[in-house]
Amino acid sequence: MILKGLKIGEKTSKYPIIQGGMGIGISGSCLAGNVAKEGGIGILSAASIGFLDPNYDKNPKEANLEAIDTEIEKARKISSTGILGMNIMVAMNNYADLVKRAVKKGIDLIISGAGIPRELPKFVQGTKTKIAPIISSARAAKLITKIWRTNYNYIPDMVIIEGPLAGGHLGFDSDDLLNNKAQSLEEITIEVIEEMKKIEEETGVSIPVIVAGGIYDGNDIAKFLKLGASGVQMGTRFVATVECDASNSYKDAYINSKQEDIVIVKSPVGMPGRAIKNKFIIDVEENRKQITKCYDCIVQCNPKTSPYCITKALINSFKGNIDEGLIFCGSNAYKVDKIISVKELVKSLINETEFALSNL
Repeated sequence: MILKGLKIGEKTSKYPIIQGGMGIGISGSCLAGNVAKEGGIGILSAASIGFLDPNYDKNPKEANLEAIDTEIEKARKISSTGILGMNIMVAMNNYADLVKRAVKKGIDLIISGAGIPRELPKFVQGTKTKIAPIISSARAAKLITKIWRTNYNYIPDMVIIEGPLAGGHLGFDSDDLLNNKAQSLEEITIEVIEEMKKIEEETGVSIPVIVAGGIYDGNDIAKFLKLGASGVQMGTRFVATVECDASNSYKDAYINSKQEDIVIVKSPVGMPGRAIKNKFIIDVEENRKQITKCYDCIVQCNPKTSPYCITKALINSFKGNIDEGLIFCGSNAYKVDKIISVKELVKSLINETEFALSNL
């Protein structure tokens, strides 16, 4: 069975695989560009994207805006014709400015979660940039679609479901996650597809449903395609690639992790997250890490009460200072046992998926 790609405006990807946006710096231009080059959809993370700029400490907001231009240009040099997107969290303080800058630079797709992207359509109207909200339930999908239709006469170009097994920030109750009571990705997928079909019948507009969270191999991809999903989003597997922008120490943390090391953590963003338990997490559990420098990055963060500075923690892990860093990961990170190229990974996933589909 030959897999169909995902249509984003005037472009169509070769394969129905989106590489998840991972910050800070984990999915930069090298990773996103190479995923796009190999037929997937490469996603840059806008979270503190300008942290390597010499002026970042003095003016982080301006550094981030300039870095959007730079990172998109660098990714385009790797793949001039592939599909590139950017993950921009609603929780970021200058969310609107970041979106506008990415749109101005001609990004193909903007993916937004960590909040409800109520005004996202107004920033892309009249442009070629497409938009997709991240949701964790059919209720959220229905709500966002209603807001966009009512206020902007805009239908989501796709919706991305991030289930309870995803890495990074999660749209579920902490207790449900800790006690394995959260609704499964399979159940959510079926409900969201049903909800989107109603809207498709009303509007005549197709709304692809993408699934994410615990998608590890071709068998997982095939299962959700059979359920009716149009594609998948994957983060963890792409961390363990040569082209991933993170340090080797960051990648090794995945390879060396065990299942019991992967835990739910508290994030200053105001949502629970999934990460690899390390010295940093243990220290935070025992005592709050005082914030001495605020980068004014997250709306909900109060430096006086926040358990730690998430920007500093993520920058530390990116650079390889693992003991002082936060290492976000998906629930299956412990399965990673080697680093391979993006080309090898995509080829393997597609072969596995096509084989699984032919045997289902």
